[in-house]
Amino acid sequence: MTDLYEQLREKLHQLSVGFPKTESGVEIKILKKMFDRDDAELFLEMTPFIQKLGTIAKKTGRDPAETARLLEKMAEKGLIFRLRRGDNSMYAASAFVVGSFEYQLKRMDKELAELVEQYFNEGFLADGIASSIAPLRTIPVHHSIEGSMRVAPHSDAREILKSKDKIALADCICRTQQKLIEKECDKPLDVCFVFGSHAQYYVDNGMARFVAMDEALNALDRAEKAGLVVQPASSVNPGGMCNCCGDCCGILRALNLLPNPAEMVYNDYWAEIDTDECTGCETCMDRCQVAAIKMNQEEKSQIDYDRCIGCGLCVTTCPSEAIKLVLKPEEKRLPVFLTNREMMEATMEKRGITELL
Repeated sequence: MTDLYEQLREKLHQLSVGFPKTESGVEIKILKKMFDRDDAELFLEMTPFIQKLGTIAKKTGRDPAETARLLEKMAEKGLIFRLRRGDNSMYAASAFVVGSFEYQLKRMDKELAELVEQYFNEGFLADGIASSIAPLRTIPVHHSIEGSMRVAPHSDAREILKSKDKIALADCICRTQQKLIEKECDKPLDVCFVFGSHAQYYVDNGMARFVAMDEALNALDRAEKAGLVVQPASSVNPGGMCNCCGDCCGILRALNLLPNPAEMVYNDYWAEIDTDECTGCETCMDRCQVAAIKMNQEEKSQIDYDRCIGCGLCVTTCPSEAIKLVLKPEEKRLPVFLTNREMMEATMEKRGITELL
């Protein structure tokens, strides 16, 4: 009979970018640290689609009161997502990324940080992204798009913020994890946004605080100034929006391991350089988080279009204004998913999953 934690790993491997097996078995150590046996057993009977308490209790044949206790414990541990509507709570099984890893923000310690780093380096980063759909997309930073260029609201970070009636600001889980293993960078921590029911979950679990619109916009400005890539979920109406660096961010670190990261990213833009205006100062190279800019034989900057993810960070600091963002050719653009469920189902299809465990 398959071990309980191996069953749990197999279940998590079906969700989002997966939870692949390694030779060392470090992923099982992670699961045993995060889940006790009661947690694991109930998680195996849950679905990633939100369900009412009564539905879960009936499906699993458990006492409703005991089911409620277990679900609340798991939600507080960041193992599952909880949606509260009035006096009622609903729950869903969470992927590891994006999901329970991010929900460890206040529970992450040095041991877990080291286990996660080992796991990421043993194959999760490249293998997970390469076989899936990137759960986060890149959108241009505010000052990188020319005023004459029409940008869809779902590709404008400020418009995304303005469309939300509930915004919370959290520390970055990736930079938090890297700091615990003494590999942190100097980028700001408190620049990750969560919206709506996700914001409520984060605040209820002490992982974030609600902010007004002016503070949210100021945080976005801080992130741009610091050279962070804006990454909401790969859907039109995201539940969150990260501001990421190539040093710490799991998604960008994974993309950096791939030969053609641009083909994985949902973004309509890439950078274009006017070589006549380029002075070869290399400021753009320092700013780029995915090593998409190199110097050519003429000592001018040159874009590697297999790597450029269209974040626009190179545009905003070019002293000679030699760089701009332009629309990619239509055949290079990936349409953004309308809903998170649509993205989840497309990910399952790409990974050959026809029915969830």
